[in-house]
This record gives sequence, structure tokens and C-alpha cells, in this order.
Amino acid sequence: MAQKILIIEDEEGIIHLLNLYLKDAGYSVIAAHDAADGLALHAREKPDLVILDIMLPGLDGFEVCRRIRSWSSTPILILTARGDEDDRIRGLDLGADDYLVKPFSPRELVSRVRAILRRTSGGGSEGGGGQEKRESEVLRFPGLVIDLPARRVEVDGREVALTPTEFDLLALLARSPDRVFTREMLMNKVWGYDYLGDGHIIDVHISALRKKIETNAERRYIKTVWRVGYKFDAAGALKGTR
Repeated sequence: MAQKILIIEDEEGIIHLLNLYLKDAGYSVIAAHDAADGLALHAREKPDLVILDIMLPGLDGFEVCRRIRSWSSTPILILTARGDEDDRIRGLDLGADDYLVKPFSPRELVSRVRAILRRTSGGGSEGGGGQEKRESEVLRFPGLVIDLPARRVEVDGREVALTPTEFDLLALLARSPDRVFTREMLMNKVWGYDYLGDGHIIDVHISALRKKIETNAERRYIKTVWRVGYKFDAAGALKGTR
């Protein structure tokens, strides 16, 4: 069955263009022209990915993103006509997985959609077969448990909802404690080598991830390596050092 893409966009021309390119790429497409219809379609159709315009009549895309994130981890790609970096950061902080600034190339958008779905589809399965999970598939640190097959994270015994991108970044870093990853390495491994975005998106997602998992002031899991990138700091988790 084709993966389903929900477009929430008020410009009919853009909906028509995306519909053509996404269907040609093998996706099933549904569309809404405003926030209310978009939220209703999301709840009813349970799409595999949402393409969300920021400038919508009534509720804007930021509020739509926030509401979707309150009940679902569906990947979200935001579209914005604004070149303001603050708007892009705000969208990512609310839980969007990626963004494109209008005008954009439809081929680039399809490439972004493929990259997001490639790393998120099938990742939330229940584990299958009734077999016991191998202990190596569950990463345990002080106050933090990362269940890789279930894509589930607990902080101090409480489940924390991460976006697909946040989970993938955390899993990648935590699998190799103390290994330093440059921003380019993180982009290539999480988004894929065909990703066309800029490295700043990594910083925004890491910032959002830290807010969710570093709730205990004595534990700092992700360390910034100045002018290089990031690493998972096992010692910081134990000693409360950054």
C-alpha cells in the first residue's frame, strides 16, 4: 500500500503541483485548504507524513504543528514563504522534522519526503514475533532508557515523546558514547546523503532534544564539541558534567 501524504496548504496551485510530483513518486495524497480540515483529516486518515504550510487562514501552521505533536509523532515537513530564520527555528522547536522555504523545487521536496520516510517508516513497530528483545537493543544510562525497536524513551521512569528526528539523533549518538559526530555526519546518517538542507537544522533539533531528556540538572547527556559537533557524554550522565 502506498504511503499517505497529507498536504495542508491554502494555495490551490501548490497543492496541484505537489499532488502531481508526489503521486508520480508513488505516494497517495490527500489535501486540506485550512487548519481545521487538516487536523480533522490527520485524525481520520492517519497519514505517514504531513506537508504543512505556515501561512494558513485562521489557525496558522505553527499551531497546527503544535496540536499534531500533542497526540502524534507523524513526521512533519513545513513550508514557509518567510525567509526569517526565527520562523524556521520556531517550527522545528514545535516538533517539525524539516522545512522548505518557498519558492522551492518540487523535486527537492520529494527528495526530502523520501529521506524522512526512509528513516521513520516501520521504525515504530511492536517488535514482532513475540520474541524477547536482545538487551543490546535497549540502551540504558542513569535516568535514561532508549528502547530502539519500540522507538521509546524514558527519562527517570517516565516516557518522553520525541519526534522521529529527535529519536534518530539520540539513538545514533547513544549507540556510540563519547564518539564525536560532526554536523555533516549527523545529517548524512539521519537524513541521508541526498539531503539538501543546511547544518543549522542539527543545532535546532539537538536543542529541542536536550529540553526533553535533560530535565535533571545533574545529568547532561549530549555534549557540544566546540566548532566540531556533538557527542553522547556517558560521563556527564553519571557525574552531571557537560
